[in-house]
Amino acid sequence: MDYKDASKPPRVRAELLLRQMTAEEKVGQLVQPFGWQAYEHKDGNVVLKEMFKEQVARGAVGSLYGTLRADPWTGVTLETGLSPVRGAEAVNEIQRYAIEHSRLGIPLLIGEECSHGHMAIGATVFPVPLSIGSAWNVDLYREMCRAVAKETRAQGGAITYSPVLDIVRDPRWGRTEECFGEDPHLVGALAVAAVEGMQGERLDAPDSVAVTLKHFVGYGSSEGGRNAGPVHIGWRELLEVDLHPFRKAVEAGAASIMPAYNEIDGVPCTTNAKLLDEVLVRDWGFDGMIITDCGAIDMLAAGHDTAEDGMEAAVRALEAGIDMEMSGEMFGKHLLQALGEGKLNEAALDRAVVRVLALKFKLGLFERPYVDTQLAAEAIGADAHVALARQLAAEGVVLLKNEGSALPLDAADGTVAVIGPNADLGYNQLGDYTSPQPAEKIATVLAGIRAKLGAERVLYAPGCRIRGEDRDGFPVALEIARQADTVVMVVGGSSARDFGDGTIDLKTGASKVTEDAWNDMDCGEGIDRMSLRLSGVQLELIQEVHKLGKRLVVVYINGRPIAEPWIDANADAILEAWYPGQEGGHAIADILFGEVNPSGRLTVSIPRDVGQLPVYYNGKRSRGKRYLESDSKPQYPFGYGLSYTNYEYANLTVTPSAIGPDEEATVSVDVTNAGSVAGAEVVQLYISDVASECTRPALELKGFEKVGLAPGETRTVQFRVGREQLEYVGPAYERVVEPGRFKVLVGRHSADTLAADLLVKEDGNR
Repeated sequence: MDYKDASKPPRVRAELLLRQMTAEEKVGQLVQPFGWQAYEHKDGNVVLKEMFKEQVARGAVGSLYGTLRADPWTGVTLETGLSPVRGAEAVNEIQRYAIEHSRLGIPLLIGEECSHGHMAIGATVFPVPLSIGSAWNVDLYREMCRAVAKETRAQGGAITYSPVLDIVRDPRWGRTEECFGEDPHLVGALAVAAVEGMQGERLDAPDSVAVTLKHFVGYGSSEGGRNAGPVHIGWRELLEVDLHPFRKAVEAGAASIMPAYNEIDGVPCTTNAKLLDEVLVRDWGFDGMIITDCGAIDMLAAGHDTAEDGMEAAVRALEAGIDMEMSGEMFGKHLLQALGEGKLNEAALDRAVVRVLALKFKLGLFERPYVDTQLAAEAIGADAHVALARQLAAEGVVLLKNEGSALPLDAADGTVAVIGPNADLGYNQLGDYTSPQPAEKIATVLAGIRAKLGAERVLYAPGCRIRGEDRDGFPVALEIARQADTVVMVVGGSSARDFGDGTIDLKTGASKVTEDAWNDMDCGEGIDRMSLRLSGVQLELIQEVHKLGKRLVVVYINGRPIAEPWIDANADAILEAWYPGQEGGHAIADILFGEVNPSGRLTVSIPRDVGQLPVYYNGKRSRGKRYLESDSKPQYPFGYGLSYTNYEYANLTVTPSAIGPDEEATVSVDVTNAGSVAGAEVVQLYISDVASECTRPALELKGFEKVGLAPGETRTVQFRVGREQLEYVGPAYERVVEPGRFKVLVGRHSADTLAADLLVKEDGNR
């Protein structure tokens, strides 16, 4: 039997190929060095490095990470990086060398970051996941994932390290922007869309890539919101909340998964066999590849301190269920020696190799290892993808306040002053895990407003930086504010990585906090905060502008919620735009001038003060209702968002009103656009278990639908409620539907709903 026979199942082919491999070649398949270190780009030519050639000759490399990645970690810039077509050609050259100069000719697995677009020069930069979640549009996100997959595969990328399925519990965490939100049902729905969109109908299609679900698991619940900190969480909550979106994505066919850096109850996820084998493989039936996060095995010996040295760490990770190491340093250094010394179970090694090879066969890499470079020219940055980025950015903008209908602005009249550090810094609105892009490709808020009004009616001053105490820009900002009818303050945060020495963790690529005055980064991986206030003197600048008595519109561009009570009280209007991507400026301007009616809704609760944390909406009933100083309610609850029109809910019904545990009821509600402009309302379904054997959240999101409505139009929205919506993890840690009374709540957000009863009878009789 021949492993080259494409008619055989991928796993069978993998097992056949395994028989022909040496021990070193087996280990090599589990090693993933950094791809940008495999070559040099000189004078327009790609030259493969001798180190990479030597690895290929020994069969000591099976995959490459971030071959086309450009950022401060890689040291690749706009000037030194590869264009889309040249990037595709380079990957072809790398792949051809690996196939033609290795004994067995096994193709490389090219892995790329694609959280909100392929992290490569020229690729379309979509809004960050927090913005995507705020759009509540699963179909649109699936379409975006198809676009990202097409752009990535066109350059030879075959697997992506997304989606991020972490549930946000503490928004001080710097990676909040990479997550969809705080609710497992919403994240689960988007997780399925990511699998369907990225992987398409067939993994071996020229426009499909394998997904890697991350970070498995509990990464968003770290102690104090500190990156990779310990996670204190019970097994029941882990099953119900953090594991839920991963389970849904695995059921949808996800090809790969990445354990998190953190520990849970003293066990690092990288060596947690209960999670990696018992839950993921045996309980869920996952048959894909498991890859570490970068540097995670190092952490076992230097960080978690659960292994005495690198060899023990590598062996324990592999035997717990890890198949491939991102960076490949520990596996490449220790596994072969451990095997020779009898410290490594060869069956575990073979298991990992088969999983890696099976994925390569599924991706069609043996039959079609090279890409058509013309596809890169056609797909990357395509007009349709740019339009999609603009629509997603607009749908993800949340209108938090609109006092006296301050918005929309009248494009036919008046002068607008655009002020703030994020008004015209394109990289600041792209978010983390973004490669540098040509300035003309990014539409800032200033550019978007000028496109509406013309340059002569738009005044601009940055006023200050994101961070630091420099107020030298205040006088100019205040002067142009005096000349304007309306002031649009564009403030927030920055996840723009810089090139300063010492600001990048050379092992993981995460940023490090520095004291450099020019470093404005206050969000992103490795940038966790004690506060949710605006950094620097941004608030002071807004307060000074407010004294002028002008109409004041605040636009937040940021990667985590901002808690600024003074702005909540004094601004005329507030837009939360998150990091809206390359088309963000146009999308925000579309909303400011009423060409688009805002339809974004919050997927994270925004507190009034950081002292209220945790403030996520689906907490237990016993969590308490107030502090000495104030109640515990957030400033803006989960699901909240205003519109330029008004929506009315009526006639909530549950039919039948009593069901058995395995039966379904239909929930119906009439939603009317009672205003004078068209809009889209996010109709949200929540369930509350009135009494249960184990404690439950006060309410949980179990369904949603984004509904477009013309002025005066009424639509009846329906949801099905059955076992999936009513079950929970019971006393025996099994999913059960307990008989009893449930509250069915439908409305515009978690704190504004209509309610009806549903009775679940034990015998199923009505």
